[in-house]
Amino acid sequence: MTVTEHNTGAGAANAAAAAEAVVPATSRGERFTSYDVEAFEVPSGREENWRFTPMKRLRGLHDGSATATGEIKVDADAAPEVRVETVSRDDERLGAAGVPSDRIAAQAHSAFTTATVVTVPKEARASRPSVIRVTGPGEGRTAYGHLQVRAEPFAEAVIVLDHVGSGTYADNVEFVIGDSAKLTVLSVQDWADDAVHVSEQHLKLGRDAALKHTVVTLGGDLVRVSPTARFADRGGEVDMLGLYFADAGQHQEHRLFVDHAVPNCRSNVLYKGALQGDDAHGVWIGDVLIRAAAEGTETFELNRNLVLTPGARADSVPNLEIETGEIAGAGHASATGRFDDEQLFYLQSRGVPEEQARRLVVRGFFQEILMKIDVPEVRERLEAAIEAELRAVGA
Repeated sequence: MTVTEHNTGAGAANAAAAAEAVVPATSRGERFTSYDVEAFEVPSGREENWRFTPMKRLRGLHDGSATATGEIKVDADAAPEVRVETVSRDDERLGAAGVPSDRIAAQAHSAFTTATVVTVPKEARASRPSVIRVTGPGEGRTAYGHLQVRAEPFAEAVIVLDHVGSGTYADNVEFVIGDSAKLTVLSVQDWADDAVHVSEQHLKLGRDAALKHTVVTLGGDLVRVSPTARFADRGGEVDMLGLYFADAGQHQEHRLFVDHAVPNCRSNVLYKGALQGDDAHGVWIGDVLIRAAAEGTETFELNRNLVLTPGARADSVPNLEIETGEIAGAGHASATGRFDDEQLFYLQSRGVPEEQARRLVVRGFFQEILMKIDVPEVRERLEAAIEAELRAVGA
């Protein structure tokens, strides 16, 4: 099945665009949200949420000069139990998971004309993973998009979002998880070297809902993915996993926000990245907010970065804000380092050549994430991609 999203008519009206903006909060973890592009100032790069992003490489996505000049292609290979639709921007379901929190997300919301909606019906159990492949608009072209995944109450499914191709692309992605539904999502950014992708992902969990959300970033010139998880009712659980591998000149940025606003919910964040080559840059920002009403919360966030060569850089900032003392547990940790010399020495002392020893260390570093990927085809593809990255510099 192939679905084409058109991106002309950037000023098209949307009923959801009239929604009331959320007033900025004083809490460090909360963010201003609005459908109105002009509600957000044009970022200069000095703002906290933009200070790590190379603004000039955004190709005008941040200031409105990047008008839509192309279109993306969406190919859906869905399980028979899963429904895939192309809908207009005034579909009442759109916007259910969240509102844009920065200017690029608001611009993407104002510019798309059709959206893709993937629905797992109530009590359905998908017999196999559903793959939604998004192909960029092409070199030198810009496109905007919108995609929503809905898991209705008591549904279970695995969804793979596979991003490939060239061009400049900004989108909003929604995940609406109904009561007692279980959804596994793999969002793979395997773009061509010229691509720029800025994606805001909204995760909304109902009562006793469970979501495993994994982001994998391998390709692209600049990729910035911002997942936000919110709990709508008690008992929700979210695991947010990530794997990224930045080469020379690549900028890969992941910004997470977990909003615990109701009691007895659990979140776990684990992201790992490797970097190699001059000006390879990885950025990870993790924000967790536990509100006063969120008693019984359990949360932990962890980021690890492995710098493989001189000239690469990793920035990692975990934030945790707690407004109640009645929690089950909370913590965060972050570390960035080079190869462990003791591990290398151990392997070499047992006859493993240095080049092979280095590869084994990197594989072991990523193994914790790879083993949590439930789709064998995707896991094998990622293992091969990591091996190819290591061969590229003779590691």
